[in-house]
Amino acid sequence: MQRRTIITAALGLASLGAAWAQAYPSKPVRLVVPFAPGGTTDIVARVVSDRLGKELGQTVIVENKAGGGGSIGANDIAKSAPDGYSLGMATVSTTAANPAINPKIPYNTITDFTPIINVAATPNVIAVHPSFPARDYKGFVAELKKNPGKYSYGSSGTGTIGHLQTELFKSLSGTFMTHIPYRGAGPALNDAVAGQVLILFDNLPSALPFIKDGRLIPIVVAAPARLPQLPNVPTFTEVGLEGVNRMAYYGIYGPKGLPKDIVDKVHAAVKKALDDPNVKKRIEDTGSLIVGNTPQQFAAQIKAEYEVYKQVVEKQKLKLE
Repeated sequence: MQRRTIITAALGLASLGAAWAQAYPSKPVRLVVPFAPGGTTDIVARVVSDRLGKELGQTVIVENKAGGGGSIGANDIAKSAPDGYSLGMATVSTTAANPAINPKIPYNTITDFTPIINVAATPNVIAVHPSFPARDYKGFVAELKKNPGKYSYGSSGTGTIGHLQTELFKSLSGTFMTHIPYRGAGPALNDAVAGQVLILFDNLPSALPFIKDGRLIPIVVAAPARLPQLPNVPTFTEVGLEGVNRMAYYGIYGPKGLPKDIVDKVHAAVKKALDDPNVKKRIEDTGSLIVGNTPQQFAAQIKAEYEVYKQVVEKQKLKLE
């Protein structure tokens, strides 16, 4: 009798969950970007959000929630109700680099989220202001070694991929630069273009427009091969720094406990959005690669990237500034 009651209750909950997912979404969905406007995370989110809203039948509102190297926005999602109305942009910074270096992160990157889909893989670039004395990789490293401590570099925040990858670059190349953290790539870009900070480690999509018009000079990129957009710029692998040659990811996730039916619905809607030729072109024009993997694949990717940066932090003895 008790077993029958348990089974009946379970079936009832399953039916309730299915009905909930079928009605979802019945109101606007917010998509939290954990950085300030203008950066790559913001760009990818806004490219996808309009078409995603059409597929879901509700407006998808992009909400920028910057600070803490992306941890404030990520924590907002971690603490949200698992009803599908609060989704977030998952980045290497918020799910791997920052948690790896910051023991005070208020969430567990592996257990506090429900990965849904990796939207795109994005190259990273070290770029300099035109006033910097060098315009190629060899000259760049020579200048840094000649003047240790003279130059500063900007990143989208302490504990972000830009911070950790540049620190890894410094360790492997035997150079030194002072870290200047910002509240996102947008503010860092503004200061780099203005010449307030001469060196920038950024994701390519947000830096590329400034590179194209000559306001930033690309030095080296993290990508599987040279990019069509920057055919004369070497990869980190080419210059002998394979360990730094890691691309960023930009995915969508929700809080833990997000019902499978809602995960499936959002995943299918994002996949359809990525099949849109206009969306695909706008993302690929930034130098990014469309991914669109499964929730399980994205979860495995997040875990693997976290382990990589955890090892980097331990090996290089990196600490928060």
